[in-house]
Amino acid sequence: MVLFEQIKNKQEKICIVGLGYVGLPLAVQFAHYFSVIGFDVKKERIEELRQTKDHTHEVSEDELSTVSIEYSDDPTSIRKAKFIVVAVPTPIKEGNLPDLFLVEKATEMVAKNLSQGSVVVYESTVYPGVTEDICLPILEKFSGLKAGVDFKVGYSPERVNPGDKEHAINKVVKVVSGMDEESTDLIARVYGSITNIFKASSIKVAEAAKVIENTQRDLNVALVNELAMIFQQMDICVYDVLEAAGTKWNFLKFTPGLVGGHCIGVDPYYLTYKAQTLGHHPEVILAGRRINDSMGRYIARRILKTMAQMGKELHNAKIAILGITFKENIPDIRNSKVIDIINEFKAFGIEVLLYDPMTEAQDVTDEYHLTMSRFEDIQNVDAIVVAVAHKQFMSMNATDYKKMMNSNNPLLADVKHIFRKEEFIEQGVGYWSL
Repeated sequence: MVLFEQIKNKQEKICIVGLGYVGLPLAVQFAHYFSVIGFDVKKERIEELRQTKDHTHEVSEDELSTVSIEYSDDPTSIRKAKFIVVAVPTPIKEGNLPDLFLVEKATEMVAKNLSQGSVVVYESTVYPGVTEDICLPILEKFSGLKAGVDFKVGYSPERVNPGDKEHAINKVVKVVSGMDEESTDLIARVYGSITNIFKASSIKVAEAAKVIENTQRDLNVALVNELAMIFQQMDICVYDVLEAAGTKWNFLKFTPGLVGGHCIGVDPYYLTYKAQTLGHHPEVILAGRRINDSMGRYIARRILKTMAQMGKELHNAKIAILGITFKENIPDIRNSKVIDIINEFKAFGIEVLLYDPMTEAQDVTDEYHLTMSRFEDIQNVDAIVVAVAHKQFMSMNATDYKKMMNSNNPLLADVKHIFRKEEFIEQGVGYWSL
């Protein structure tokens, strides 16, 4: 295989288009073996990477310092590569519809700089058919080249879990596929240089595999979320129930909570959209989505109900929210469901203070039009909602939290169930969890 040998010998380059949570770690792994160009449209992102800084914290400064990557925000740099990986976000837009704008624009940019004999691989999460039915025609239109003759396409779904070093790219199985046997073999050899691979039987199969990975997890979380709602009505702790049930060898261990982020809370909608265009209404998947999308509102109302039962006057209450990232110990605030809790509190006229040590205040303002408080300014609040299990919050004890509250029946709401209820009761602090 001539192209792989040229890539292996660094006669030809690999270009990663999109240097976010997916693209940057991939570029770093490839750079240990190949000549790599890292392209991103954001000039400030390129500048920070040139200084071996990564604000997402997915790659350390030491890791960035050990590899040689040519960073660029100039689209013509793509022309230098024959193996091009597109790793841009695929969010949802109003109405929970797939938003393919970024992947389509990236494809157009690649097409305008595509050279004969190249292979374009997509890592962005999409519904089955996007690579061949949407992206491939764009590549042909703007390049003037013919797919299958002048260039080829493939798909290898990302399996990045932000903040998870145990399941980094080089430690998981990578699904790969191409438009024909030759392209599949090439893609498998390139990715096989950094990790174990699985060859899917087609691009559509690989696309489908990605969306059902997160759909399956979404449904499992939805089940325990609904169980949490049911058991709250019975005055039973769902965590006690899950612990007991978990002693059975084949019981799947999931916990209730907020389902946000750019994968689990988004990907099922890609699958359901495609299903509906084919005339099938996916009842189970959408039911799970409705439950998970409602959890922020449900949690907020349960907290307010608990406060009212404790004798709190809600009309002038002040509540502190600790954490707004979509998961613990990362700075990513995309599609965070904590905002649903905040909005519900505000709808009841509650004064809300927000603090998160992992993200930038300006990012929160830009994304959600909220102003973050300083940690030291969280004082004399009626309740504290620990919404995200950041290390800073987990290192604090009941006494630490009590100091931040007023003396009139304060409440600690433990969304992630990370504390012992008894410790707060002993301190005279009310405790609530799912």
